[in-house]
Amino acid sequence: MKKILALYSVVHAVMALLFAGAALMLTVIAARTAWAAFTADLDRSSAAAIIEALGTLASAVVALQISQTIAEEEVVRDAHISGPTRVRRFLSRFLTVLVVALAVEALVATFKAQKEPVELLYAAALVGGVGLLLAGWGAFVRFNTEAEKLEPEAMAEAKGEDAKLGADPSGAPPSDDRA
Repeated sequence: MKKILALYSVVHAVMALLFAGAALMLTVIAARTAWAAFTADLDRSSAAAIIEALGTLASAVVALQISQTIAEEEVVRDAHISGPTRVRRFLSRFLTVLVVALAVEALVATFKAQKEPVELLYAAALVGGVGLLLAGWGAFVRFNTEAEKLEPEAMAEAKGEDAKLGADPSGAPPSDDRA
């Protein structure tokens, strides 16, 4: 059984690398799009291209954050998401990235709607979706807090695993104690 679990870690590592590779490719595409817009006439079409590059860059951030989350949770920590504490931590990380990316996409869609007012429905749907995600996430965290009280040892274990990643269990960045 340990060999099978080790295989899962390898597969997760490969997936994390693929997400990171996709993030790098999207970053290059966004940079090329923005550079082409910058070197062209600085007009409304250049602004639209830069806004499009921002949307692509937001997708790159999502891919990179998913890569980091998979690497930290499934490879470094070797955490199997089963208890309320782990589920909340994993979903909170993922939803943070998703909400930010969708909000940026909604902003991009709003700018695009200046040319095509029909696109405003898409932008409004994105904004509504972001609101629903935030409300659902808030409710999940609220209800999950009660479940976490039933297993305080899992919270302590999860905080202890943060040391593997160089993070303070409180969530603060690592300090430099060499002074």
